[in-house]
Amino acid sequence: MDTASKVLETMKQAGTSLNAGKIAELSKLDRKEVDKAMKELKDKGLIESPKRCYWQAK
Repeated sequence: MDTASKVLETMKQAGTSLNAGKIAELSKLDRKEVDKAMKELKDKGLIESPKRCYWQAK
């Protein structure tokens, strides 16, 4: 499973919006990897931000 898929799966399992730090903690990935994966997911339209600095799967 690539990093972006793992980040997206972590968001879906949480069931609520998360910030990048919490995603890194839950997925046990490096924060920089999470940031890069989130940018990729955002560009593809797979995640959305319901409030500033928090993200969730669409």
